[in-house]
Amino acid sequence: MESQNSTSSYFISADSCRRMARLFNIGNIIAVAPGLIMAPWILLGEPPAMTLIFMFILMVVPPILWFGVSIAVYTIARHHPNERVGHYTQQAAYRFYGAFGIVIPVGTFYGTQWQLWIITGGIVALILIPWSLWELYRIQQEPWQDTYGEGEN
Repeated sequence: MESQNSTSSYFISADSCRRMARLFNIGNIIAVAPGLIMAPWILLGEPPAMTLIFMFILMVVPPILWFGVSIAVYTIARHHPNERVGHYTQQAAYRFYGAFGIVIPVGTFYGTQWQLWIITGGIVALILIPWSLWELYRIQQEPWQDTYGEGEN
C-alpha cells in the first residue's frame, strides 16, 4: 500500500505570535520576582524562623519550576513558524539559563552562607527583570504579521 504524505497549512494570527514571543520573558519575571521581593525583608529584617523558611522557599521553588517548564516552552516556541517568535524565545532563554548558570559555580564557594545565596539571587533578579521588561516592550512595539505554518496530515 502506498503512503501519501500530505501537508496542510494553518493560520496563526499576529496576536498569537506576539503572545508566544512574550511567554518566555514573562516566565522569567514570574520565576525571579518573588525572590527579589523577599530578599530585602530576609536580609534587613528579622523574620521568625518559620517565615524565613517560607520566604526562602518562595525564592528557590519558582526558578526551579520555571527551569523545568521553560524547557517545554522553549521547545515549542523556538520552532514556531514565525521566526521572530523563535528569536525572542531564544534570547530570553539565553538570559535565564545564563544567569542561573552563573549561580551554580559562584555559589560553590558560598557553602552554608545563605545570605550570599540570597544576595546572588537578588542580583540575578535585578538583571533579569529589567531586561525581560525591556524585551516585552520591544515585542509589543514590533509590527507582527499573521503567519501560516505547514504540517503533515
